[in-house]
Amino acid sequence: MLHELSIENLGVIDSARLELGPGLTVVSGETGAGKTMVLTGLGLILGSKAVPATVRVGADSALAEAIVDVEPGSSQADRLEDAGAVLDEDGTVVVSRSVGATTRSRTVIGGRTVPQALLAELAAEWVTVHGQADQQRLRSAARQRSLLDEYAGADHASLLTEFAEAWAAWREAREELERMESGADRARMEAARMRDDLAAIDEVDPQPGEDEALAAEAELLQNSEAVRSGVAGAHEAIDGESETTLVVAVEAARRALGEAAQHDPVLAELEQRLAEVSYTASDVAMELSSYLDRMDADPARLDAVLSRRSALAGLMRRVGTDMEGLLAYRLRAAETVAEDDEWDERLEIRREAAARAETLVRDVAARVTEGRVAASERLAVAVNAELAGLAMPDAQFAVTVEPDELRHSGADAVTMTLAAHPGAPSRPVADAASGGELSRVMLAIEVSLARGAHRPGHTFVFDEVDAGVGGKAAQAVGRRLAELAQTHQVLVVTHLAQVAAFADTHVVVAKATDGAITRSQVGPVDGDARIQEVARLLSGHEDSDTARAHALELLEASRVAP
Repeated sequence: MLHELSIENLGVIDSARLELGPGLTVVSGETGAGKTMVLTGLGLILGSKAVPATVRVGADSALAEAIVDVEPGSSQADRLEDAGAVLDEDGTVVVSRSVGATTRSRTVIGGRTVPQALLAELAAEWVTVHGQADQQRLRSAARQRSLLDEYAGADHASLLTEFAEAWAAWREAREELERMESGADRARMEAARMRDDLAAIDEVDPQPGEDEALAAEAELLQNSEAVRSGVAGAHEAIDGESETTLVVAVEAARRALGEAAQHDPVLAELEQRLAEVSYTASDVAMELSSYLDRMDADPARLDAVLSRRSALAGLMRRVGTDMEGLLAYRLRAAETVAEDDEWDERLEIRREAAARAETLVRDVAARVTEGRVAASERLAVAVNAELAGLAMPDAQFAVTVEPDELRHSGADAVTMTLAAHPGAPSRPVADAASGGELSRVMLAIEVSLARGAHRPGHTFVFDEVDAGVGGKAAQAVGRRLAELAQTHQVLVVTHLAQVAAFADTHVVVAKATDGAITRSQVGPVDGDARIQEVARLLSGHEDSDTARAHALELLEASRVAP
């Protein structure tokens, strides 16, 4: 329930604060006085789009603020707490929207800035808004179907969720099957090509890093004479047949120093270092000798290396990549070939999966149809009962549910029909009802929905739902709204005295101007002020004695004290 609505600098409204209690609250006022801005402010609280043009001329920003009930422990409370909002101890939360004339709007709930989308989602559960646009939407088959689904209740809503999941699974299964079937020729040709490539690659059997190793070996073998000459010269200089090799010279120096070290221990360390040089030189000489032996071991190796490199290069040209890419392609080709070997089996699996998904979605759709048919009968009874109290006792409202093509919404065509009077044919409600009758039909549906789909205490907002209604029918509309307000909070913007007379709280939007600036004041009226406003609604002349007498009679007849 909404407890309070405050508005600042919004359109012609400078500042306004409304205390909203339970029951029926009616908002009235002259055309252009600013009733629309009251709804605009409420719309901001409900998460509607912020429009900078609605900011009062001369003001930097507009503000709308409300105090709203949030049930502790509910999913709404959990979502607000997750967003960092703080709920008051009495179970209420403060919602605030600011709209800048030149700056961005800001949404604050419970002291924490939140996305506007979050507020819109939460507000959809707090408040149900019905305006003249909803009457136009009633002409839509989709809107009629959604109203029926809403009336069908929570179990039906769960069934619709199940259907949506089944529909999505079927669509995915169909798309997978279609992709496989439509691309079968191309995919299998590609698999055949990759099968040939894989056979060629497996025949050569390339190994990671092999191309680089072969390139290095080829470089060595192609320059073997230069390498052999260099290695042999180094070996000869280090430990060859000459009397002046490195090993001979170092060993001579070590022995000479060894004799001197007998007389000075400091020289012993130097002798040891020379010994290490001698050992190292001898090791290098041995490795060089072994290297020369290996070079002579396989004189045909160069031909084998070049042949192998040519085979690898041919594979890389065939695939159009380097060695690393060739090895990766080999893995992909193996997977593709394995899948192609199982193509017929996989195709059959996808066909069976699509068939099972279709069977499931049609089964759930049939249960959705059953739920809609049962709900359509209950809704027709409820709406006809309401219409009888809305000065349309002879009208016959019905909801037909007929088989239709299976789609995301089910397999039904839902049509709401109306026979406006005895003997009249049942026609689609949008064609059979006048503007005023359509308003009453929509109100009857809303009241039926409210009684069946919402717990007591829900908030309903009706924006001129009485358009096109007058006289006795207008009084019936007011009575129905008052009855709805016995269990729910109802806010109605109206221009009819017959509706305003039923209000528990009557709020008037009054315009005043000093010739330069126009301002609107918003506040509750009672007593004589209320009689005067009802008289104005009746005749346009609030000071007319006849109008005042009629207003007082109307208020007394509606059992609402002035």
